[in-house]
Amino acid sequence: MSDILVAQRHELLVRQLEASDGLKVTELAARLDVSRATIRRDLLDLEAQGRVTRVRGGAVPTMPHPAGQPSEPRPVIAPSAAPRSDARATSAHTLGLLVPSARYYYPQVVAGVQTVATERGVRVVIGLSSYTYPNDVQQIEELAASGATGLLVASATGHTMPQEPFERLRAGGLPFVLMERQPYDRYAPCEFVATDHRQGAFAAVRHFMSLGHDRVALFTNGSPTAALLREGHEAAVRQLGLASGAPVLDSGRPRLDPEEATRLYDRFIKECLAAGTRAALVHSDHDAIELMRRMRSHGLRTPEELALIAYDDEIASLADVPLTAVAPPKHELGVQAARLLLDRLDAADPSAVPVRQLLIQPRLIVRSSCGAAARA
Repeated sequence: MSDILVAQRHELLVRQLEASDGLKVTELAARLDVSRATIRRDLLDLEAQGRVTRVRGGAVPTMPHPAGQPSEPRPVIAPSAAPRSDARATSAHTLGLLVPSARYYYPQVVAGVQTVATERGVRVVIGLSSYTYPNDVQQIEELAASGATGLLVASATGHTMPQEPFERLRAGGLPFVLMERQPYDRYAPCEFVATDHRQGAFAAVRHFMSLGHDRVALFTNGSPTAALLREGHEAAVRQLGLASGAPVLDSGRPRLDPEEATRLYDRFIKECLAAGTRAALVHSDHDAIELMRRMRSHGLRTPEELALIAYDDEIASLADVPLTAVAPPKHELGVQAARLLLDRLDAADPSAVPVRQLLIQPRLIVRSSCGAAARA
């Protein structure tokens, strides 16, 4: 009985978060008539289920929306946690953090930065740019004006940071670390921490080969990551000696209207079957879930007719057939970027600290959709 009540409360909690622009833990506790400690435990449980992503003092819902509609989670505001008794003395540093989204991918990166900030006793000020209307230069200037002593920057212009915002960063004089970005000049002495997405795609194709597939298709959604996944996919096909000619399709942009998305998913399925391809890497989770739904409408099954691996692992575990997924190290990326910047800020002679550039490999999380569980 108690498990049923917990499950019901979890559903109510998610609905409250989905319906509100922001609720404090105290407000959630009052609405559900439970303690704040219970709400915090519920958020931990829901994060473990993949339904929310916690950030410092709060969380964002990550449940998928109805078919054909992208997930649009809202930030959840919660009071700051009490300071740890073993925390270091408060630092004079303030980290300016620029990200292109507070809803997708970056909440976990922000959480990683906040983890280090709490450990080191520093303040974080966040600025939000936009993929649709990038204003990176303005945000960088505003963060500097807010008193930031160092900057963590993920620009809204893709994995290569363009010349103008990069040169503004250098001219500003504040130490900075790029996150999930590299400078337009590959030889620039610039610190960055990024996911090696090429390695992620390569690992997915290699896993399919280990399951007996000699052709692996690729579906991408027009995001900045798409080009890197194509490079990794092409390298794997070439180096592993797989058959060429498997479908490679990009939707052109991350968000499509339902009718256009349906046409593309159906086209991809048809091309895979016609080419004798029975395995596909799909970016993103949402596209993989929708692709699976279209397969069912045609009487096709996953992984029997088409095995799938999703790229991102935001909601992959929640699919009807849990999706094997490549998981970029989002939280760890935030942790490492914050440590690099604070190491330089805390150094007696910052110029003596070597310039560090860190690529982190994603993890492949095996579930049912690739066929490995069925073969085990």
